[in-house]
Amino acid sequence: MSSTMPSFPERIELSGEGLVLRDWTEADLTAMPELFDHPDIAYWTPLVSPFGEAAARARLDRDRQLRAEGTVILLAITVDGGAPLGEVMLRRAPEGTEIGYAVGPAHRGQGLAVRAVRVMAAYAFEQMGAEQVILELEAENTASVAVATKAGFTLLDVPLITGEEKGRPFTLQTWGLDRP
Repeated sequence: MSSTMPSFPERIELSGEGLVLRDWTEADLTAMPELFDHPDIAYWTPLVSPFGEAAARARLDRDRQLRAEGTVILLAITVDGGAPLGEVMLRRAPEGTEIGYAVGPAHRGQGLAVRAVRVMAAYAFEQMGAEQVILELEAENTASVAVATKAGFTLLDVPLITGEEKGRPFTLQTWGLDRP
């Protein structure tokens, strides 16, 4: 798959909606556990739990590998390019150009995920030529469904995605946003 995909830029910084989405750095390793070691994130995302320093290092290394392969971009959500408040992901997948996100518990309720998703979707449309971006969400994850709705996504009439992760079954709905 990666042999046919064009690589992503080595460095990415996106601005808009009052945010700066930037590459994760070595300096962020100590902040990542505070953002990602939380029961909500452990339940709704594939991130490991507990999420400590070793998990942060592995995530940063994996981020760099997937970027080089041209499959995934992981960017820190910030308001000014400084302290990370969460993460937004863009993934090239057979089912489409997918966006994902996680916001640290202390930073929720500020519209960070909605704004980060809109900025990342604009990047996918303008820089990657995507015709549609998707979110894959569990219907019971009301916070993520609210993000999808507020960011302008609509529920697509496509088959549900079922599976099991971390010993728990899941069913994902696919939400889509078309190129403006």
